[in-house]
Amino acid sequence: MKSLTEYLTFHTKTRRAFINITQQVEGLVRKSGVKEGICLVNAMHITASVYINDNEQGLIQDYEEWLEELAPHHPTDRYRHNLTGEDNGDAHLKRQIMGREVIVAITDGRLDFGPWEQIFYGEFDGGRPKRVLVKIIGK
Repeated sequence: MKSLTEYLTFHTKTRRAFINITQQVEGLVRKSGVKEGICLVNAMHITASVYINDNEQGLIQDYEEWLEELAPHHPTDRYRHNLTGEDNGDAHLKRQIMGREVIVAITDGRLDFGPWEQIFYGEFDGGRPKRVLVKIIGK
């Protein structure tokens, strides 16, 4: 059994961002030498997400607008969480909607995606470094 554990770090300048990380993860699969197995990609912060979808700019903008309608940032006093001194109650909700992690099969040394699938990092409370765990196991 082979395994590889790596951490990607993101530090977005904007509060919210969607970053396609597919190529970085594919590079780690190659580095691991795993031909048959699984790849876990996990946002290690409670205001960030990892998800799979289409790399289409209109869809990314749709996510931005949809999430802001579901959990608007302002007014910040609408969230009890923000009574702790934070202003990111909305970011916690956005993360819950978009998800914490993805698992992708590795077949023949490659991520085994369906048509159009890509891996994204979603940031909902940027401005500081955050990590994403990539764990690959298999043979």
